[in-house]
Amino acid sequence: MRQPARLVASFPAVSIPSSVNGLPIEVSLIAQLGPGAGDQLYVGVAARQRAHPEFVDALDEPSTRLGASDFSRQDPTALYTFTVGPGGHPFHRHAGHRVFTAISGSSGAQLRFSTAPHEQLVSDPSLFFRTLHFVDIPPDCLFTVRFGGDTWHQFVPLKENAGHPAFFALSCHTNELGGALSPKVYDQIQRGDASIPALTELLPQEVIALMDAMPMHRRHVPTTRLALDAAPESLLSRFCSRVRAMLGGFRYQAVRLQHSNGFLSATGGTLCVTAETTPAADSLLLTQLSDGLHHQDSFCIQLGRIDTPDASATQWLSRVLDGFVENPPSSVSRMMAVRNALVRPWGLRTSRLGCPASSLLSRPDGQVFNRKYPVLAQTVDERDRHAQVILGADDKHLRFRSCVGVRILADGQVEVTLGTRVQCKNRFGHFYMAMIESVHRHHVSPTMLRMATEHAFPAAVQAR
Repeated sequence: MRQPARLVASFPAVSIPSSVNGLPIEVSLIAQLGPGAGDQLYVGVAARQRAHPEFVDALDEPSTRLGASDFSRQDPTALYTFTVGPGGHPFHRHAGHRVFTAISGSSGAQLRFSTAPHEQLVSDPSLFFRTLHFVDIPPDCLFTVRFGGDTWHQFVPLKENAGHPAFFALSCHTNELGGALSPKVYDQIQRGDASIPALTELLPQEVIALMDAMPMHRRHVPTTRLALDAAPESLLSRFCSRVRAMLGGFRYQAVRLQHSNGFLSATGGTLCVTAETTPAADSLLLTQLSDGLHHQDSFCIQLGRIDTPDASATQWLSRVLDGFVENPPSSVSRMMAVRNALVRPWGLRTSRLGCPASSLLSRPDGQVFNRKYPVLAQTVDERDRHAQVILGADDKHLRFRSCVGVRILADGQVEVTLGTRVQCKNRFGHFYMAMIESVHRHHVSPTMLRMATEHAFPAAVQAR
């Protein structure tokens, strides 16, 4: 007998007890997506899944392992994606328990569970059907599922032969070695060759024979229907389901005409840049532009121990300066190209390098650091453990000075610093600094320092 829908204030959920006192089966409905979003997401994700190097297509459950276990570090977890298409997949079970989050297709999904113990099914196949329970998930919904090991399960679209997929899921295997595994499967997991099909066991033939004799649609199975926004089987729910199925079909076909590519962009690099409140007490920057300041910043990168005992601060600083010239950030280079085009009619200095290091490209007209780079001032301590240079230039609208330093600490760690001071000479200089100060402080200087340091210390970067 069907019970009336019950209103709940939070996530609609069901907990189905195990017939063998195992973990319960828990299903929670989280959110409703836009009409047709489930089919659209499925076809795009399925294409990306097929292109993954660890893609496996077996048991009507295409899957990909995104994150493998690392038993050398006592991490038995693993992360998979998997999809269930319009035809569903067969009943099966896994030794370990499962937790996954999924998005249903635009006709919904039906989750079928049985907690019948395997050892009793050969002698009593009908026990499988006596412990069956279905959970209906509406179209285009985000939901979560958790169940114990050895739980028989099958996932199919809510509407058969409608052409809509059941769902796409992200599955977390909390313990790849959990449950009763055969020695063969255990060794396979330890070698790192695990996959969802390898961890899967199908129903005994005795149960399959009974299922063929009386298909599921002819059986009266206890069913829990979860829903959001409209009660299951209500007029509004049926209308919305038809609209979602129709739009899902359109969106499915539209995505198939597109290329399901992805992009990867890294920001921040591998080294952490710290913004300092003021330069260090022994920084050469403190001797510059002391008659008036309108901008000051200071940044530092702390590297680990560098295993090159013969290297001096002078050598490291020379490599950092090389890095400013040879490894400039592409984003800063593009900004400088635009800046040069804008200020050239005004007769201002132009350079392909950002302001903190632009004078490295100037013609030597005074001091030269390490017989290579023009500098305004330099200092190296007696043990060559701390080396600094002052860079900079005077322009029509402002004067800037930058201090680049390398310090080798007592424990062998290396510290690389970059600080800048600016003195505006007129109103245009103040306007100019107001326009660029934020991007200079938050992107140009820290990014240039990071890229130069990565160029100078490649071994330290690789170690991270």
